[in-house]
Amino acid sequence: MISVGIRDLKNNLSRYLRQVVAGKSVMVTDRGRVVAELVPPGPARSDPSRYNELVASGVIRPALEHGDPLADFPSLKLPRGTAAALIDEDRGDR
Repeated sequence: MISVGIRDLKNNLSRYLRQVVAGKSVMVTDRGRVVAELVPPGPARSDPSRYNELVASGVIRPALEHGDPLADFPSLKLPRGTAAALIDEDRGDR
């Protein structure tokens, strides 16, 4: 394992990255205290997505169908200001 200060790492980054590619770990220090570690990439991690975590914890149920549920939903093209006019009309007699 190699230990290197931040300034030295910054000035010689390519050299240290070659060490990491070769399979060595590089400990990055700031005033003698380890603040980071550069390690070769490992096998791809299968971190569960937030969706999968919520399903596993029972907070939500998995979708019954695949795809976009709004794909067949009609697209409404209304003239500009229609929403504001409808809201004003709804609030009219208050």
